[in-house]
Amino acid sequence: MTLISPTEFAAAALVVTAAVSDFRRRRIPNWLTLGGIVGGLLLGARTGGWAGMERSLGGMLLGFAAYFALYCLHAMGAGDVKLMAAVGAVLGPANWVAVLLATAIAGGVLAAALMIAKGRVRETLWNTGYILSELAHFRPPYKRRSHLDVRHPGSLNMPHGIAIAAGTIFCLFWAHTR
Repeated sequence: MTLISPTEFAAAALVVTAAVSDFRRRRIPNWLTLGGIVGGLLLGARTGGWAGMERSLGGMLLGFAAYFALYCLHAMGAGDVKLMAAVGAVLGPANWVAVLLATAIAGGVLAAALMIAKGRVRETLWNTGYILSELAHFRPPYKRRSHLDVRHPGSLNMPHGIAIAAGTIFCLFWAHTR
């Protein structure tokens, strides 16, 4: 069995720390996400020179842009945006896309479990249909229904940092075992 690389260790430490913070405090601290971005860029430069730095920068921008769009729709918190930018900086754009897909699956499973546990299946499915309809008409769903804003006190939300950690750890494990 091979040892984990500094990149794998950095990514795992970043997302596990973020998940614990998000679970306990419902916040992902700036020192962690911004430190992850700077550390990812430096790690990219150290392991791949300028090309590695560019790869890290590309991953950071991809992670930021994808999650910033969700933030603008009030579907994601700012800490999640910065965390995915940091994950992109550490892992690069190609690996970040895999993390995005694994995170989406983990997030879906966690959201389904939460909606069942809270007894809000019908309401959640109705809201999902409404959200898709509003987005198809290029309207932000939270404008007409404020409870669809993740910052609304009555919204059913989960700490997305846990889903990001699960997706990242799965991808690291998968890549490490191949």
